[in-house]
Amino acid sequence: MRPLLLIDVDGPLNPYAAKPPRRPDGYTTHRLLPATWVEEQRSLLTQLGMPNRRVKPLRVWLNPDHGPALAALPYALVWATTWQHEANEYIGPVLGLPELPVITWPEPRTEPAGGLYWKTPSIVTWAAGRPFAWIDDEITDADRDWVRTHHDAPALLRRIDPAVGLAAEDFAALAAWVEESD
Repeated sequence: MRPLLLIDVDGPLNPYAAKPPRRPDGYTTHRLLPATWVEEQRSLLTQLGMPNRRVKPLRVWLNPDHGPALAALPYALVWATTWQHEANEYIGPVLGLPELPVITWPEPRTEPAGGLYWKTPSIVTWAAGRPFAWIDDEITDADRDWVRTHHDAPALLRRIDPAVGLAAEDFAALAAWVEESD
């Protein structure tokens, strides 16, 4: 059975923290209106007293080379993103990825104690003892320690710089980890 590759969108695939006027090399700009974004923005505009104002699309930078590169890795790909099912609708098609399984998050989202990222316990529960690699821009040593303590199978937690996105060295590290853990 192949290990899981749990994929966050914002940070690894969409380097949202890059300088706004400078799209990173290899990325294309997409203006998207996912329902959750529209709902969130509409609520904010209403709170600001502008309920009739148009919701601006969300700017997302995606590198079309990432889809084939992810698909070529020896993993079972899974969305581990707040985009949840919208990743299959908006992100996957741009990258040429098939529909992927999605980790759905509990509501409300609360930050666990000790600096642990709120996704981490759900990631471990969802993995259900299977080996996994997880790419996300919010991973810290607290998450790595928690996973080592609460997950018996091998796991690689790889933090991705949200100003850069997935880079060649990240793909190399993911491929090497699978070879090492066999």
